[in-house]
Amino acid sequence: MKQRPNRPNGLLVPLTTPFDSATGDIAPIHLRDNSRALLDVGVDGLVACGTTGEAALLSEEEYRNVVSWLRDVVPGDRWLIAGAGRESTRATISACRVAADEGADAVLVRAPAYYAPSLTGAALTTHFERVADESPVPVLLYNMPKYTHIAMTDSLFSSLADHSNIWGAKDSSGDIKNFAGYRDAVPHWTLLVGSGALYYAALEMGGAGAIAATGCFAARQTLEIGVAFAADDRRRAGAAQEVVAPLHREIVGCFGVAGVKAAVDFVGLAGGPVRPPLRDLPDKDRDKVRGILRPAGPASD
Repeated sequence: MKQRPNRPNGLLVPLTTPFDSATGDIAPIHLRDNSRALLDVGVDGLVACGTTGEAALLSEEEYRNVVSWLRDVVPGDRWLIAGAGRESTRATISACRVAADEGADAVLVRAPAYYAPSLTGAALTTHFERVADESPVPVLLYNMPKYTHIAMTDSLFSSLADHSNIWGAKDSSGDIKNFAGYRDAVPHWTLLVGSGALYYAALEMGGAGAIAATGCFAARQTLEIGVAFAADDRRRAGAAQEVVAPLHREIVGCFGVAGVKAAVDFVGLAGGPVRPPLRDLPDKDRDKVRGILRPAGPASD
C-alpha cells in the first residue's frame, strides 16, 4: 500500500448520505458501495457528514456510525475526514473526539451558525482555538457563508495561523478572490477549494486540492483536473475544468443536495431521497439534471 501524504491534497469527495426510501434510516450498504466506487476511481479521500452529507440532519449516533462504517472502507493511504462543526464549542469538541475514536484522520469544522450575529472575531478565534486544543486529530476550518451566515475573514485565519493542530481550511465561498486572500494570509496552511468550478484556479494559486461535490457524480472528470495539473499539463487540466464547471454551476449550485443525489442516481450509484425538511427534486428538475450530465459522459464507472 502506498503511503498517504502528510497533508490532505488532490480531490476529496464530500459524500452524500444515502437513506432508505422506506424507513428514512441511513443505508450503510449503499454508503459503503458508493465509497468503494469513488475510491476505485482514484480519489484522494472522502469527507463524511459535511454539507453534501446532510450533516445538520443527522443524529449524533448516526454521525458516529457513518464515520465508523467509512473507516472500514477507506484504506490507510487515503484520507477520511469528518465534518465536526456544531453549535457550541463543547459539542464541537465532542464531535471531534467521536470522529477520532471512529478512525477519522482529520475533522472539518464550520463556524457556529445560530448565534452568528453575536459572534465577534474574538469569539470565533477563542472557539476555534479551544476546539483545536482539544481535538485529538488535526482540524481544517470550513468557510461556508451560504449556510452559516459567517464569512471567515483573513484576519481570523491570521489569528489562528500558528496553532499547530489547525492544518488549513476549505473555502466554499465561491469567490476565488477570497481564496487568494486566504492564501496570502496563511501561506503555510493546506487550503482546499469547495467548488468544482474553481478547482483549476485554486491550484494555480497554490491550493492543495478540492473538496468538491462534483466528485460524487463526476469523479473521473473532477479528478482529472488535479492529475493533469500535477503532471504540468495545463491544457488537459483546463479542458477537464471546462467539463466540470457547468456541472458545479447547474447541478450543485442550482439544486443543492437534492440535485447532487439525483446526479448520483443517474451515474449508477445510490443517491436516493434527501431527509426532510429538504425535498427531493420534482421530475422536471431531475430531467434537467439528467440532461446536464449527458454531455459529460461516464463519471464513476
